[in-house]
This record gives sequence, structure tokens and C-alpha cells, in this order.
Amino acid sequence: MPEDFKKAEKYEEKKKDRSAPAQRKPPQQAGKPIISPSGKEVRGVVRLAGKDLRGTLPINRAIVAVKGVGINLGTVLSSIAIEKLQVNDKTLLGELSEEQIHQLEHILAHPKEYGVPSWMLNRQKDLLSGEDLHLIGSDLTFAVKQDIEHEKEINSWRGFRHAYGQKVRGQHTRSTGRTGMTVGVLRKSVLAKAGAAAQATGAKAQQASAAAAKPSAAPQKKEEAKK
Repeated sequence: MPEDFKKAEKYEEKKKDRSAPAQRKPPQQAGKPIISPSGKEVRGVVRLAGKDLRGTLPINRAIVAVKGVGINLGTVLSSIAIEKLQVNDKTLLGELSEEQIHQLEHILAHPKEYGVPSWMLNRQKDLLSGEDLHLIGSDLTFAVKQDIEHEKEINSWRGFRHAYGQKVRGQHTRSTGRTGMTVGVLRKSVLAKAGAAAQATGAKAQQASAAAAKPSAAPQKKEEAKK
């Protein structure tokens, strides 16, 4: 068989392979339990510190996902949790029992009891108690709101800026500083609106000038008639 025919046959075979649908792995059934590499059953959703987290997350990533725990503190707390819960760094959050989840929440809420230095806490020298605390989750949100209301009540500069919705930390106010969901503005639409408004004002000005010129032309005609 000539080489050209062999090449043509190989090309056709490759073409058929590409056109054939790719074999995908069957999706996991909803009722089928998730099994971890260690052989334990993993819960799909775990509530940690008032937040629903995926059970397939490792412990170190789950700790950082909690509000009030940053990367540096999360690294320290994850090593403490691995030691106290007697698990490894590859253990998934869904593998932990209820008792281990409660113990993990206690570690997150009271890191100072486990040897974490006070400079890593987010509530140092609290206004009411004067102690070094660490707040997470909804407690942190409530404390921040209370601090803002306190600043407003004592009429401080920060409270004044909060009350009027202005920037608090000395930023420039030339930009809008909008946060959250914002809708972008197209430059073409803005220019089109500005041009339409300019044309409308110009037409009104021309009408006004024409109306003002008509009465002045009438006396001139009368004087010419008298002459």
C-alpha cells in the first residue's frame, strides 16, 4: 500500500477519535456519601463559628475562612488545632466529630488560652473590660457596629465622618469611593446625554432671543410708516 494511502487512513482515524464524545466520569450521586482518602465518611456541610463551610475543606483552609481569622493567625491556630485534636494537616473538616468541632471553635474564640501572643488578637485592650480579646463571626460584626455608634455618640471626628457617610481614614474624596455592587457608566452614553442637553439649551436660547427681537422690530416699522 502506498504511503499516501497510509497517511490518509491515519488522518481519518484521528478525525474519528476527535469527533467521538469524550468519556466523562459519572457524576457523584446526591445520596452517595463522600469518602475521604483515610476511609472516613465526610459530611457535606459543617457549621463552624456561625458559618456554613464545605466539609471537603482541609482544617487549615476552614480556619482561615472564618471571619476574624487572617492568614498569619490561621497558620498558628491550625497547628494548635492539629496538635489538640490529634489529627494531621490533611484531615478534612467533615471528618471531625461534634466534640472536635466544639473544641475547634473554642480554640478560635480563645486563642490566648493556647499560647497565642496578644499582639495577634483583633480586640486588644477592650473599652469595657480592658482585656485582650479575640472576636470572630457575628460577635466581631456586632462589636464593630457598637464601636461606630460609640464614635457617633461622643461626636468624635471619626464618628462625624461615619454619620455623614464620608471616608474615615484620611483618603482622598475626589473619587466616589463606592463599595459593593456598582454599575459602570459608559463614556459614550454620558457624552450623548451631554450633547442632547446642550442642543436643547441652545434651541431654547435661540427661541428666547427670537421672541425678544420681535417686539423691538415693531416700533421701527411704525416710525418708518410715519416718515
